[in-house]
Amino acid sequence: MDKVTFEGFERPDGLVGIRNHLAVVPTVACANGVVAAIAREVPQAVPIFHGHGCGRGGRDLELHYRTLSRLVMNPNIAAAVLVGLGCEVIRAEALLESISACGKEVDYLNIQETGGSRWAAEKGARLTRRLLRDVSRQKRKRFPLSEVIMGLECGGSDAFSGVTANPSVGLVADWLVQEGGTVILTESTEMIGTAHILRRRSADEEVAQRVESIIEEAERRTKEILGPLAAYVIAPGNMDGGVSSIMEKSLGCILKGGNSPVVQVVDYAEHPSKKGLVIMDGPGYDVESMTGLAAAGCQLMVFTTGRGNPIGFPVVPVIKVASTRQLYKKMEDDMDIDAGVVLEGKALEDVASIIRKTVMGVLNGEPTKAELNQQDGIVCFYTTGPSF
Repeated sequence: MDKVTFEGFERPDGLVGIRNHLAVVPTVACANGVVAAIAREVPQAVPIFHGHGCGRGGRDLELHYRTLSRLVMNPNIAAAVLVGLGCEVIRAEALLESISACGKEVDYLNIQETGGSRWAAEKGARLTRRLLRDVSRQKRKRFPLSEVIMGLECGGSDAFSGVTANPSVGLVADWLVQEGGTVILTESTEMIGTAHILRRRSADEEVAQRVESIIEEAERRTKEILGPLAAYVIAPGNMDGGVSSIMEKSLGCILKGGNSPVVQVVDYAEHPSKKGLVIMDGPGYDVESMTGLAAAGCQLMVFTTGRGNPIGFPVVPVIKVASTRQLYKKMEDDMDIDAGVVLEGKALEDVASIIRKTVMGVLNGEPTKAELNQQDGIVCFYTTGPSF
């Protein structure tokens, strides 16, 4: 049987992108205004706005540095312009040095050294246009699905998420793993209560111990913050949607990972070194979790929702799967897939087949609803400690 393939963009480091973006990236939040000005002047560029880059130390500094550099290294980005202020902790020059290993074209400027915001915006626009000329010449080539890294996310879950959307996505995750690809399951908080299940599915004892460790740490932090209410660490919308506790939500959440063995556990924003089902230690907050997935190298994400969440990501297409027909009809402009047909008698495999077809279309360049609606939002980094 012929292997399933897709057409993507080959990068110098051997990774394969499914989009060919030129990103304009602030190294610190203070540069967001200049980045916005560059994007207005060169609308083909993709701005990646965020709220960090300074005022952090210790673990957060290392975490944010890794996240920002890995975001620029995402294979959907063909080239990038870094915009620094000049006095921040995460410096553009240092970031450029870290990113240079991936071989893609990256240029930078500092606002203070350039003479202020207006001069910096003009210079940034010139740099961006120059890089765009090279980016526009790149052509798609054919690759096997073993080059794909797909991120899994859920947000605004309801009581049906674990019955319709999540298990349907789980079948797609198993399919991609069987094709030699990689699937990343994250949101450690939403795995609380499932350590015994994921342990049994771990490829070896080392992976099993790491799985237990990250879930125990997530539970410890939750109890430390919420005390006796820790079992209800779910959003108000989850409760309104009929989810009773974190245990119920967690059991539904891990269904997105299908039944494949867990081959590796990686840190937030860390690129996996193994193919198969991977767990990334990360928060349950959607936008922070999605940033971690993008920084880990995911070319696309599949996002299940029961209450309805339109958010996408600047450089990574996000496929939205609605858990009920009611939600799909109410937010049809935002939802790509209606998994609610399962409640009307359709088999999970039927929905999984539709999701697989959508995944293949997105891999080959078809836009998601979030891309069409430009639901990019602001990029949020995972933060563990206070600012200073």
